[in-house]
Amino acid sequence: MTDYRVAKGEAQEDQVTAAIEKVTSQIPSSIYLAAAVASIAGSIGFKIAKKDHLALFVGQWVAPFLILGTYNKLVKLHGSDGTKA
Repeated sequence: MTDYRVAKGEAQEDQVTAAIEKVTSQIPSSIYLAAAVASIAGSIGFKIAKKDHLALFVGQWVAPFLILGTYNKLVKLHGSDGTKA
């Protein structure tokens, strides 16, 4: 069986990705968590107001905010490539 995994240092991110991550890594992780909690609260509010479609729409923002926060934390810990020591 062939091993298709990429070894550390085998591939590098481009400069556009590095530039974006340099800017976005300045955002505190708590902002992403606050955005997720606000989405939950907004969704509940819309559900109480009987606006079910809007409640579902806003409620679906929670997972992307948490994923962005996790990605942000990984970039802060490991950098863009994780190849620089």
